[in-house]
Amino acid sequence: MKYNFTSGAELLEKCKELNMTIHELCVEREAELTGISKEEVRNKMRVSLNIMKEAVEKAVKEDIKSMGGLIGGEAKKLTNFRNSSAKTVSGGLMNKAMAAAMGTMEVNASMGLIVAAPTAGSCGILPGAIVTIGKEYDIDDETMIDALFTASAIGAIITRNATVSGAEGGCQAETGAAAAMASAGVVEMMGGSPEQAVHAASHCLQNVMGLVCDPIAGLVEVPCQGRNAIGVANALISAELCLAGILNIIPFDETVEAMYKVGKTLPMELRETALGGVAATCTACSLTNKIFG
Repeated sequence: MKYNFTSGAELLEKCKELNMTIHELCVEREAELTGISKEEVRNKMRVSLNIMKEAVEKAVKEDIKSMGGLIGGEAKKLTNFRNSSAKTVSGGLMNKAMAAAMGTMEVNASMGLIVAAPTAGSCGILPGAIVTIGKEYDIDDETMIDALFTASAIGAIITRNATVSGAEGGCQAETGAAAAMASAGVVEMMGGSPEQAVHAASHCLQNVMGLVCDPIAGLVEVPCQGRNAIGVANALISAELCLAGILNIIPFDETVEAMYKVGKTLPMELRETALGGVAATCTACSLTNKIFG
């Protein structure tokens, strides 16, 4: 297949050979794989973008409580804090990105509509980065759709060569992959090169290498929501590094392989079983009993 790629190295090689950006190559690949037109491919992504935007807005406008009762209202609190006379510690843009990521997690945990990109447990990071940057710099929807295709290319490679599942590779695989996808998308959205985008993905994965998956009561609420806030920060910081020319010395494909090996060596208790990490603390066990009786 002319547009297919199975690794970061092959992705960059194809971009160079065909003089394409990552998102252009990804759209061609999707059309080639599915047999539908490029316009239809983009329209499907447009649906995903609109769902992401609505989830981001919903958590700020409505009172949301999760099914387990562990989260709800955090996006509003961040937004109110930013709009108050208080000074934000990390700046207005980061506050907005965190609120978008945490809000999307609130929508997910209350059985609302989200885009699992790449999973429900990490669903806040990609919209937190792309929608927030798009809004901040008045970037049009078509460019944001391009960024989602760039993110998709990174996600496809990680999924093919490693995993994006917390049950298989720990939280590093879920929120790490989501941050890698988001960071690459932000880099291209801000005018960066395919090489810079792939390096940003490497930064993200390395920044959370070894992070365990330990959801309290087995619910995708805590510490998942906070890790989505950290994840979007990871994505934006990594994008900034690469746009400034600070690239990663370990190739993306080797980083993905390392992440997968680390995930395989994590004990079962630290891979989404709720038997280890913060899920095994006294307080978490009490909360579990309270939720499930």
